[in-house]
Amino acid sequence: MASYVVIWLVVIFSCILYFAKSNNENNNSSNINNNQLICSNSDTSTHDYKDALNKSIFFFEGQRSGKLPAGQRVKWRADSALSDGKLENVNLSGGYYDAGDNVKFGWPMAFSISLLSWAASEYKNEINSANQLKNIQNAIRWGTDFLLRAHTSSSTLYAQVGDGNRDHQCWERPEDMDTPRTLYKISSTSPGSEVAAESAAALAAASIVFREADSNYSARLLRHSKSLFELADKYRGSYQGSCPFYCSYSGYQDELLWAAAWLYKASGDSTYLNYVTTNQAWSQSVSEFSWDNKFAGAQTLLAKEFLGGKTNLSKYKNGADSFVCSLMPGSSSVQIKTTPGGLLYTRDSSNIQYVTSASMVLVVYSKILEAARVNGVRCGSVNFSASKIYDFAKSQVDYILGSNPLKMSYMVGFGPKYPTQLHHRGASIPSIRVDPAKVGCNDGFSNWYSSSNPNPNTHSGAIVGGPDSNDRFTDSRSDFSHMEPTTYINAAFVGPVAAFIGRRSVQECSHLKAVAVS
Repeated sequence: MASYVVIWLVVIFSCILYFAKSNNENNNSSNINNNQLICSNSDTSTHDYKDALNKSIFFFEGQRSGKLPAGQRVKWRADSALSDGKLENVNLSGGYYDAGDNVKFGWPMAFSISLLSWAASEYKNEINSANQLKNIQNAIRWGTDFLLRAHTSSSTLYAQVGDGNRDHQCWERPEDMDTPRTLYKISSTSPGSEVAAESAAALAAASIVFREADSNYSARLLRHSKSLFELADKYRGSYQGSCPFYCSYSGYQDELLWAAAWLYKASGDSTYLNYVTTNQAWSQSVSEFSWDNKFAGAQTLLAKEFLGGKTNLSKYKNGADSFVCSLMPGSSSVQIKTTPGGLLYTRDSSNIQYVTSASMVLVVYSKILEAARVNGVRCGSVNFSASKIYDFAKSQVDYILGSNPLKMSYMVGFGPKYPTQLHHRGASIPSIRVDPAKVGCNDGFSNWYSSSNPNPNTHSGAIVGGPDSNDRFTDSRSDFSHMEPTTYINAAFVGPVAAFIGRRSVQECSHLKAVAVS
C-alpha cells in the first residue's frame, strides 16, 4: 500500500512541475508575441520622428504672409504684404506663400490646410505627445483665417493674391516685395469649383480640429464651408485662374467629392452622405493624390464609412484599394515605380510632393483596415496586409529623412546632411533684420540667386522636391524642380511622420526580445 502512495505522489509532483514549466513557456511566448507586436520590422529606426514632426510644422512659420504674431519662432522673417486686398477694399493679409516665391495661391493653400487638419484629427494623440498640438493648430488657423477673409460673400471667394508671372521675374524677399498684388476671384458668374470646393474641404476638416479647442470658431468654419460647397456645386466651372502654375487637369468632381466627404465627417449631415452616394460614378481609380487630384483622399475617407456599415459606398472602397495596388511594389497592377533606392517616383518635377501625399493616404488607410479587421488589400494574386501597407509608407518617410543611397535628409535642418541652397527667395537673401537695405527685383538675382554659397537663412523643416529617378541629387538653388519646398509637401508629411511617433527603437526592441527569451 505504501508503495502505491509513493508512486502517486511522484506522479502528482511530476504533473505540477510539467504544468509550471508549460505555463512559464506560455508566458514567455506571450511576451515574445507582445514584443513582436510592438517591435515589427517597420518599427525599428534611428530617425527622430518627434524632431521631424516639430520641424515639418515649424516650416509653416517661415511661409507666413502678413503681420507676424508676437510668438513668431522663425526670426529671419518679418511682416510682409500688409496691404494685400486693398486694390478692391478687402483685407487679404495673412495666409501662406505657397513655395519659394511670394504669391498666395488659394487652391494649394487650402489643400495644405486640409492635409494639416487631417493629420491633426487623425493623429491628435501622437502630435500631442510630441508637444506639437498647439503649433499645428496655429499653423492651421493661420491658413483658415485667411480663407475666411477671402470668402467675402456667399458668392465670392478670392483665390489668388499676386501676379505669378511678374513675381517670378524677380528674386526678392517678401518683406521687400514690390511686384503687383493682383487679385483673382471666383463668383457665381466666374466660377472655379476646384478652389471653392477645396476651401470648403479645408474649413470642414479644420472645424473638427477646433471643435474642442474653440467651439465658436469651429462652428464659424463649418458655416463658411457649407456656403463654399454650395458655391462650388451650384455654379460649376473649372478653375484656370492660377495657370500656368496650378492648372486643373483632373476637373472639379474630385474636389466636390472630397469636400462633401469632409462635410459629412464634420457635420454628420446626411445631405453630404447622399451627395457622395448619388455621385459615386464620378469616382475614378488613380495613382496619385495631389493638389490637383483628390480622388484617393475622398475614397479613403469614404472607404471608412463603407467598412463601418454603409455598404452602398463600395465604389469608394474599391477606389482606395486600387490606389494601394497602383503603388505597392510587387502588385500586379503597380503603376508608380520606385527609384533604385526605393522612393516612389511619379514625375520629375517636385516628385516628393507625391511621395508625402501618398504616404499620408497609405498610413491612414492601413489604420482604417486594421481597425475594421480587414485582411489587407488584394492586388491580383498578392495580398498586402495593413502592416505591409504601413511598412511601405514608413519606408518612404525614412527615405526622405536620410535612409537613402546618398544618406542625406531631404528636410532642411534635419540630420547631419541636408540641402543648403534651397530655392526660396526669403531664405536665400540675408534677413531684413540683419540687412535692412532694400534688395530690389534684379539685385536678388545678381547677388544671391546665382551664389554658390549656402543660404544665409536655414529654413528649418522645408522638404525639397527631391532626387531624380536614379536617386541623384544636386544641391543647386537654380534647380527649382528638385530644390523648391512647398506648403503641401510639408502638410502631407505631418500625418505619416506623426503616425510613427511612439514606436520602439532598434535598441529597445533588442532589449525586449532578449528579456522575453531569458
